[in-house]
Amino acid sequence: MAKRTVTPVVLSLLLLSFSSLAALCFLQPVPMVDVLVYRAEGEAVVHGGDLYGFTVTEWRLPATYPPFAAVLFVPTTWIPVPVLKATFLAGNALLLAAFTTLSARLAGRTVRAPLLCTATALALWLEPVFQTLLFGQINLAVACLVLWDLTRRPGARGRGVALGVAAGIKLTPVVFVVYLFLTGRRREAGTAMATCAATTALGAVLLPSASADFWTRRLYETGRVGKAWIIDNQSLQGLVARALRDPAPGVAWALPAAAIAAGGLWLAVHTKDDRHGILVTAATALLVSPISWSHHWVWCVPLLAVLLADGHMRLAALTAALFTARTMWLLPHEGDRDLHFPWWQQPLASPYPIYALALLTTAALHARSVTGMPEDASVGVPVTGVGGRH
Repeated sequence: MAKRTVTPVVLSLLLLSFSSLAALCFLQPVPMVDVLVYRAEGEAVVHGGDLYGFTVTEWRLPATYPPFAAVLFVPTTWIPVPVLKATFLAGNALLLAAFTTLSARLAGRTVRAPLLCTATALALWLEPVFQTLLFGQINLAVACLVLWDLTRRPGARGRGVALGVAAGIKLTPVVFVVYLFLTGRRREAGTAMATCAATTALGAVLLPSASADFWTRRLYETGRVGKAWIIDNQSLQGLVARALRDPAPGVAWALPAAAIAAGGLWLAVHTKDDRHGILVTAATALLVSPISWSHHWVWCVPLLAVLLADGHMRLAALTAALFTARTMWLLPHEGDRDLHFPWWQQPLASPYPIYALALLTTAALHARSVTGMPEDASVGVPVTGVGGRH
């Protein structure tokens, strides 16, 4: 009886959530600019154009992914733009459901249909997820590849391939390969790196000129991705640039970023628990990356799943509130006003990196407090359902 009364309610919630999004897109048309960039990349491949020489939309956005990604975007040229946008919107909705399921698997839980519908309906309104759908981004697709691979059983055939493909598309997932290597899973790490190398080779064969351009020049032009100091950038560099009111913080950012990269990976390894190790690795990558747009923080979904599974209800509620509040967008940020926030607005301008730094600091203090524990002890809670370390 309970199932018959709950299921219609949660399905109605899911329908209401996505219909509200559809209505919002209809009443306030959104450009879905990243879809247009992906389509332009596909057209450059098809027509032999300069992959890294064009810009599109009124914001003059360039291609920033490796040539392999551009090859994957070729199918976006086969359908009209309005249909393409609708396809991305629907596809990201399905990917969100898949990501929610994988997040539950990371947390050692099995999610049933009613709970999956409820979680997906609510996760849609987390700012990183919402922005991903509105921009037509591929964050959820890349995150699903990474999380699916990392939560497979140890020794599963082809484990590491999906992670390698993700790294070949967007590069930043390489940090998870390092995590696998440091935790002793060198076979999986090797498979991932070999797969990533294969994607690079394929891009070089199909697009030799673009590959040479990307790997020798464009990869190092971080400024072409966007201005590091704007509030859209929720990385450590964005936080430091805004706090110091310096659009190019240089060493003031680079040295702390290097320390956090080393410390974060050390902490990820010494959690001895994949649930927390994977999340620490993700937080570290998002912090030290020169640019981490707010929609890159879709890793808040598995973070919430693990917090709930661990019984940290208050922290989970606080985390959900922080990733829903959109405080950065409430601040005046036209022109260069991002560089002139008073001190009390700085936390509102950089909520994600500040939160991640607080979590890493707390985890580090916890790790230090249990240094004298037996080798099999874990920082946090025991591994359940993910396969652990081996």
